[in-house]
Amino acid sequence: METDTRAVHAGRSDFRALTVHAPPIDLSTTYPISDLEEAIGDLDALAAGACAARNPIYARLHNPTVARFEEAIAELEHTEEAVAFASAMAALTAALLAACEQPRHVVAFRPLYGGTDHLLASNLLGIDVSWVREPDELPSALRPETGLVVLETPQNPTLGTIDIEAVVSAAGDVPVLVDNTFATPVLQNPALHGAAYVLHSATKFLGGHGDVLAGVVATSAERAARLRQVRILTGAVLHPVAAYLLHRSLPTLPARVRVAQATASILAERLSRHPRVTRVLYPEADGRQLRGPGSVLAFEVDGGREAASAVLRALELVTPAVSLGATDTLVQHPAGLTHRLVDDQAKAELGITDGLLRLSVGLEDVEDLWGDLVQALASVPVGAAA
Repeated sequence: METDTRAVHAGRSDFRALTVHAPPIDLSTTYPISDLEEAIGDLDALAAGACAARNPIYARLHNPTVARFEEAIAELEHTEEAVAFASAMAALTAALLAACEQPRHVVAFRPLYGGTDHLLASNLLGIDVSWVREPDELPSALRPETGLVVLETPQNPTLGTIDIEAVVSAAGDVPVLVDNTFATPVLQNPALHGAAYVLHSATKFLGGHGDVLAGVVATSAERAARLRQVRILTGAVLHPVAAYLLHRSLPTLPARVRVAQATASILAERLSRHPRVTRVLYPEADGRQLRGPGSVLAFEVDGGREAASAVLRALELVTPAVSLGATDTLVQHPAGLTHRLVDDQAKAELGITDGLLRLSVGLEDVEDLWGDLVQALASVPVGAAA
């Protein structure tokens, strides 16, 4: 099936048997046990990472509503299974713990989402990190104890792209995790290019309406079992209501992505010609790995932080807020917000300047958005401090 069809029907294989049309919500925290020996077997299977059992036993071990959402993401990302978490950071933490043995080492491509960068740089999990920028830098950064290679493409917030197959080839036996949040399964499927783990901040495009917090990792059955073990032990479970909202949103994902992408392309081109904008960052889709540029772009305002702050204050339709992938257009200041805790030298080297703004384009009319951006840019004081 094509992506549009998968998005509508994925994770609904049991609906006819249940005689339901909308995803059912199972809110149980515990499940009655009719046979102790069977229950012991179910508990052992779930504790070992099984994706299902006859009796879920307890909601921290398994939930049918969450499982349907996981099945849908696995179908969309062309993987055997998927594991959902309470947030993307919980999902990333589980992947790091599952993939890395002691001593732990990760190679990460910068730039990344600021939270990911901070987690790796902080050594909070006892994981040493080596930073690289290009695939040809990877072989020399690998160590015998390297457990994972981490990258995001398109990159946050500078929208550069990385050749996943080149990274996988250079990584050899080391598994590669790709954050696919910006592209979504509509525009890119990292597993088809060799990625072992595909991470999503499901809060963003998968949820799409700014009302659910979640993360999910699509991967092989073997790796998913280990992720579930970590999830059970750490308790980073996704609530079934959140899973329902996510599953409900998937059928409209392709339409939302394409409409917002069309608008973003127009805005990127117009911003590139605006006299108060010094540069525009927007992905180049190669049609092989990345099938479209998406709906997130960044632009640098002439005048640095003072100018960027003036634009944020002047916007009336576009919402100044972190996050992305919602139905409404959001804009934020990476250096001051999402990437605030990234090392200052790294920010400078990566081009995350004080004048840079990241724009996540929603579903509004393009002329309305453009009019708001024009009037906000016009409010920038002449001679604003660089």
